[in-house]
Amino acid sequence: MLLSLSSELVKKGHKVWDIGANIGLFALSAAFHAGRSGSVVAVEPDPWLASLLSRSGAGLSPGCARFEVVRAAMSDRRGEARFSIARRARAASHLSDLEGSMQTGGVRETIAVETLTLDDLLDRFGVPDLVKIDTERAEVLCLQGGPRVLATGRPTLVIEVGSENSAAVGHLLHEAGYLLFDAEVPAGCRQPVESPPWNTIAIPRERISSAAASGAPIGEHPPSPALRDRSREVSGFEPAAGMDRVRLRFPIEPR
Repeated sequence: MLLSLSSELVKKGHKVWDIGANIGLFALSAAFHAGRSGSVVAVEPDPWLASLLSRSGAGLSPGCARFEVVRAAMSDRRGEARFSIARRARAASHLSDLEGSMQTGGVRETIAVETLTLDDLLDRFGVPDLVKIDTERAEVLCLQGGPRVLATGRPTLVIEVGSENSAAVGHLLHEAGYLLFDAEVPAGCRQPVESPPWNTIAIPRERISSAAASGAPIGEHPPSPALRDRSREVSGFEPAAGMDRVRLRFPIEPR
């Protein structure tokens, strides 16, 4: 899913933010697709995962986008928070004030992390073209911290939305003038939905209207049939040709 969305949505020269980057699957793929003229900011509060991101980013080929790692959690305000490192699946680590998912398998440790807002990133990195958000039930806080990003930046958003946050996320995005789509529906078949699904694509309404008025295709083009066929070879989505130059680094996690 993440690799297919990166292939579909990231274009040459794009500025991409990956909020909750984990091991960097989306961020590193985005760096490949954005190319030398693009940039990727990978935000990850877990220090162990952030170190993996930095090492993987350092190994990108010269043709990939500029890659920067920010070690922080995203929230509705700048400051400091407690962050729970999941015992079983580190991708499920979460702000300690929020209830973790069943994937956590308990808490390995709790650490202090810096919290930033989307608007803080806007001041530091400029307007993004695409923002992917996977913050383990903190997606409402994350969006609440980005009023200027939503109002003036107008990036495309890719958001993992928990059922408990669906109504609040939907309200925030509709109020900001976004149309919502189910990312799991093939690109050529997507229709706007009222309530955000688990994997949501949110696109500014004016961008859809402009495309419709000009007769241009609405949304992005789906992956080629050949690329889809290759996806069956692995779990998830096979990278596009050339993605072998993007190296993920997976050292054995310390216990």
